[in-house]
Amino acid sequence: MCMGLFSKPETHEFAISGMSCGGCERKITNALTSISGVKKVTASASDGKVTVVSKGVSKEVISTKIHDSGFTVNP
Repeated sequence: MCMGLFSKPETHEFAISGMSCGGCERKITNALTSISGVKKVTASASDGKVTVVSKGVSKEVISTKIHDSGFTVNP
């Protein structure tokens, strides 16, 4: 049996540089929701944060997608 089907969703939060407007929020949200396993994305330019709820998606995959979208993930 595949245990991944029954795993709980994980929530990851990222501090982001370069996100300054609603267009930036949409760009990150659209990029991250294209990843299979991502359930919900909340991007806030005013807070400089992105919160991702996913199942079976590593922080590294999410971070890479954010970077590929033109933004910087801060430690």
